[in-house]
Amino acid sequence: MKEHFIQSAKEFVGETVTLKGWAYNVRKSGKIWFLLLRDGTGVMQCVITKTDADEASFDIKDIITQESSVIVTGLIKEEPRSPGGYEMLASKVDLVAVADEYPISKKEHGTDYLMDQRHLWLRSSRQHAIIRIRHTIIKSIRDFFDSRDFTLFDTPIFQQAATEGVATLFGTDYFGEKAYLAQTGQLYGEAGAAAFGKIYCFGPTFRAEKSKTRRHLTEFWMVEPEMAYYDLDMNMDLAEEFVQYIVSQVLEHRRPELETLERDISKLEAIKGPFPRISYTEGVEILKKNGVDFKWGDDFGGGHETIISSQYDSPVMVHRYPAAIKAFYMKRDPENDKQVMALDMLAPEGYGEIIGGSQREDDIEALIRRIKEDGASEKDYSWYLDLRRYGSFPHSGFGLGVERVVTWLCGLKHIRETIPFPRTISRLNP
Repeated sequence: MKEHFIQSAKEFVGETVTLKGWAYNVRKSGKIWFLLLRDGTGVMQCVITKTDADEASFDIKDIITQESSVIVTGLIKEEPRSPGGYEMLASKVDLVAVADEYPISKKEHGTDYLMDQRHLWLRSSRQHAIIRIRHTIIKSIRDFFDSRDFTLFDTPIFQQAATEGVATLFGTDYFGEKAYLAQTGQLYGEAGAAAFGKIYCFGPTFRAEKSKTRRHLTEFWMVEPEMAYYDLDMNMDLAEEFVQYIVSQVLEHRRPELETLERDISKLEAIKGPFPRISYTEGVEILKKNGVDFKWGDDFGGGHETIISSQYDSPVMVHRYPAAIKAFYMKRDPENDKQVMALDMLAPEGYGEIIGGSQREDDIEALIRRIKEDGASEKDYSWYLDLRRYGSFPHSGFGLGVERVVTWLCGLKHIRETIPFPRTISRLNP
């Protein structure tokens, strides 16, 4: 038996079909009642009258509640005034299960309450729009790399050593040994680049940052390409092309969802290449011109990134950061040993960093020095150093945080709505 879904209503106009879903809303008026049916793909108005429906179906109006499970059969017709432009003249309504009083009403609820009800809040039109845009972003990520001869390269979640600093590690016992949840798949991705040339890893990453800002989660998804024989400029070229592609796919496939979120689509349509590129030092000068007392060598915070990115209508790439504030594996600038060949991409409208990356250090002696300067054990990185012992090569890569991009493209105020069940320092449930 063929299944029918609301999102494909235009394909079966004039046909009698069966839809399965839940009661999004119910209105009653004498000899007629209206059921807004949602089935996960969309919402459709179903009209139930004493003339067209059997008596049992009509009487369901007296017991049906919001989010009750129903199966509705009827004739589909065009109706511009209805949600989606179509409606059903129902001939039969089967009540599968009557829902208890729904805890999320039309009245205004606080964010904490809605997050406590996250498992139910996901059913709302706003959350549907966000998660569907997230879906398109993830699909576009995979399509982009798959169409450019990158190999998907899965990296471990349990890791033995820190990559992004010991202060943000989640530790766990691993059969008597100490292990950590992955902060990044990058080091293993470098092994992949040595084997396959161009790879990307894509999965959850974990940072034990005690941050309550609107930009941070403790568990988030990151895609990390790694490319053999790429220098910093090639790395930035790829990052720029990548982000332009993601934006174009969201605009092409998710305009209705953007409109549901009341996103200013014109700002996304203005995202064109080439993106501006400035050095960290130039970024410091921008801050000073805007009245910020900032010392060269300090790291940019969220407020600093907002000031810098506000100078541009498209994402801006900041490169060549001070070595002291970046990771040990980043290659030093051959023209200035105090800088590394790093890049961050800052989204416009104050959404901050969405990409971080660098050219990697390919000189084994330099890398050993950096590891020792970090106070880490050379033994813990022995396999990583082997990548330089056995055929070292210039290579680069970056990481893009999915939730940061969803926040930006959806125009959200907080990152917690970008993933079905967010994890923050104060939320582990639901």
